[in-house]
Amino acid sequence: MGRDRTSPRAAPDSPPAILAINGGSSSIKFAVFAPGPAPARLVSGQVERIGQGQASLVATRDGAQPVRRPIDASDHTRAAESLVDWLRAEGRVASLAGIGHRIVQGGIRLREHQPITPAVVAELKRNQPLDLAHLPREIALIEVLERRMPGVLQVACFDTAFHRNLPRVAQTLPIPRSYADAGVRRLGFHGLSYEYLSGELRRAAGDAVADGRLILAHLGSGASLAAVARGAPVDTTMAFTPNSGLVMGTRPGDLDPGLLVYLMREERLTAEGLDDFISNRCGLLGVSETTSDMQDLLARRASDPRAAEAVALFCYAIQKGIGAFAAVLGGLDTLVFSGGIGEHAAEVRRMVCDGLQLLDVRLDEQRNSEDAGVISAATSAVGVRVIATDEEIVIARTVQKFLEGR
Repeated sequence: MGRDRTSPRAAPDSPPAILAINGGSSSIKFAVFAPGPAPARLVSGQVERIGQGQASLVATRDGAQPVRRPIDASDHTRAAESLVDWLRAEGRVASLAGIGHRIVQGGIRLREHQPITPAVVAELKRNQPLDLAHLPREIALIEVLERRMPGVLQVACFDTAFHRNLPRVAQTLPIPRSYADAGVRRLGFHGLSYEYLSGELRRAAGDAVADGRLILAHLGSGASLAAVARGAPVDTTMAFTPNSGLVMGTRPGDLDPGLLVYLMREERLTAEGLDDFISNRCGLLGVSETTSDMQDLLARRASDPRAAEAVALFCYAIQKGIGAFAAVLGGLDTLVFSGGIGEHAAEVRRMVCDGLQLLDVRLDEQRNSEDAGVISAATSAVGVRVIATDEEIVIARTVQKFLEGR
């Protein structure tokens, strides 16, 4: 496919650029990078409130103050069109050499980051029932960018790729073997975040720490844990879909499957209705009956017992997961908190770690309150760290590798 001949051309000395796209259910995070040994972030931003009215594009250029402008973003297709229009007005389109997309669900066949081809798009469309919250929107972004910028390399960066070589016992789900033989297994998610955290820990703390027994905690509206030993993933809390594992913003995490059968019978739920129930009505929102936002719940704990119970349940699920993974790893050397909650909610980190006395986890309260990089006390047997994740730079690095291999 040739490049769009109507697109503005880059000047001969215009450096190439890489666009990283991270599409969520109601937002699109994006960043433009200059390729290099360490890709440099030129622009970063977000399209907010997609499909909710009063949508806006917020962008930061070269470390300057953020700029906000209203845009048309009635759905992800229109939001992508508006984003391309903005990038074109900024003079960023003509120099784009590659575009990388975070794709949450690779399914059983798309196990590695790869260039997007018609066959890849067809497989993503077949996978849509596995992740109705993300895949339809991610496919829409791919199709808009292909139409608006034909010929530009697009790369699918899968959240599931990090976990593709889990030990067989961790991959296996306790269902009839015929399903396992067809590829139904624990896929795991948040892989781009875990890929970044593993590399950043190695850079910041050295090989001895990075090759130890690690538990990485990505805690946000979606939340999961990953157990890592000798630099390789060993287990993770999410399974075949991102609905399993820990308590999350609107997702329940692990549930008794018999409860789902009961709800389908009693509430006469269709498959679509059940998917909506476990994707949008449970978790922190379901327990609190007010909000899925952790900062709001923390602020309401003293006056609203439902909010207090939601926070306690969230932290309790994390404690159980850490305990289980410490047993799988044969001990724990380093615990890393990341994600919006993990990076910014000191009280959640304190509540989680207060329940880990058996592992001799001890926090430095002052450093924890400051969201410092290392928050464990000097007397702690386990190093506890806070690392801000950066999925977009992982996407940019991945695209750069494919561009270099062309």
